[in-house]
Amino acid sequence: MLKDNNDLRIIVLPNCQEFGNLVNEELKKIRKTQDSFIVPISVERFSNGEGKAIIKAPVRYKDVYIISDIGNYDISYLFHGRPHNMAPDEHFQDLKRVTSAICGHAEIISAVTPLLYQSRQHKRVREGRESLDCPIALQELINLGIRNIITYDAHAPNVANAIPTKGFENCYPTHTILSYLIDNERDTLDNIKVIAPDEGAIGRARYYSDILGCSLGHFQKRRDYSKVENGKNPIKVSEYIGTSVEGKNVILADDMISSGESMIKAAKYLKQNGAKKIFLITTFSLFTEGTKIFEKAYREGVFYKVISTNVSYIPKDILKFEWIKVINCAPHLAKVIDTLNRKESLEEFNDAQRMKIISKLRGDK
Repeated sequence: MLKDNNDLRIIVLPNCQEFGNLVNEELKKIRKTQDSFIVPISVERFSNGEGKAIIKAPVRYKDVYIISDIGNYDISYLFHGRPHNMAPDEHFQDLKRVTSAICGHAEIISAVTPLLYQSRQHKRVREGRESLDCPIALQELINLGIRNIITYDAHAPNVANAIPTKGFENCYPTHTILSYLIDNERDTLDNIKVIAPDEGAIGRARYYSDILGCSLGHFQKRRDYSKVENGKNPIKVSEYIGTSVEGKNVILADDMISSGESMIKAAKYLKQNGAKKIFLITTFSLFTEGTKIFEKAYREGVFYKVISTNVSYIPKDILKFEWIKVINCAPHLAKVIDTLNRKESLEEFNDAQRMKIISKLRGDK
């Protein structure tokens, strides 16, 4: 169904201004217009940490997409006179503020939060008293009037069960990343093996292996649930399960790199067992403990390249390293938004993306 350009609006929060502007430019190309789709807003903070949001243009009866990156840790404000960097909790509050400022006047409101808020706290691991932050957050957004949640590579896609009567679009950058590999690492793909660094990443890794037509392996982690270190149960042992990697190029694929410890350990094991080029592929490069572990491992020849996306914040000083390649996913998100605004099926869009990749792999013209 063809929609008028005037029907579509995007609201870009300050935490993803650069990426949001890229999405806007792609939408302008798709819709063949010079007019911006961005609605001007103001998100302000008082010196005691409270805040407010103001919508500065009409959104009545529009199809509105609010883009927010809760992973941006480089946004700051003065808190009691001292610089304070915003955390995911504060970004999530701003997303709710902007939604409430629309006052229910939009026809449809969709929250585009590529890094899903509290995505790793989606279930109760222990019996009894443990918070369920991600499901509760999704319900909060729906209760504010948001009809659709659009995210990337959700840590646990089944968290959509928390909002069963609303839309939950879990997008993947797989085709965009594969397109880069085909264009720039074609020879590498002729001798490739895909490996998941843990059981939770098997589904993602299997999709890569299915498309590439190669074998699949994974690491099995055993955690010590009697301890909590840095907010997680430490890994006692990690065991590789799969066929030999000797002489193979390897894709290690996961949804996010946090500290990077698990990914580097897996890469070291594979390298010690004869792997050649090792690609560390991820949607979100959080680098929560900095990049020293990656710099050291790269100098030691442990891995060939980290391939990530720009759907969540990566500091510019990290982009200077030759071992990281950031893939632009703004065209993909723009096409997702365009497809949804036209009331068309994302399944058909995904099928078209998949066939395009398969055609490139076969060398079709």
